[in-house]
Amino acid sequence: MTIVLDPTAGKAAASIETVPRPASLDGLTVGLLDISKARGDKFLDRLEERLSERGATVARYTKPTFAKPAPVDLRHEIASNCDAVIEALAD
Repeated sequence: MTIVLDPTAGKAAASIETVPRPASLDGLTVGLLDISKARGDKFLDRLEERLSERGATVARYTKPTFAKPAPVDLRHEIASNCDAVIEALAD
């Protein structure tokens, strides 16, 4: 089990069980979520290249603003269409 510290307003560490990583990316859809911070798209552009080289299908998503959580409908779309997700943070 991995302990993940949530940087939001929580006062206690949350215990979250992680999902096992896939053995291969072949045939999987990986969602790339741009949180709308400067240059995050540059990072995701490079990741998209690398993931495609490894056999993954890539779907790109963008949050309207980095200041708020992703809207529920966007989170639902990502969860419904992707096998894995990478979120870009930049600064």
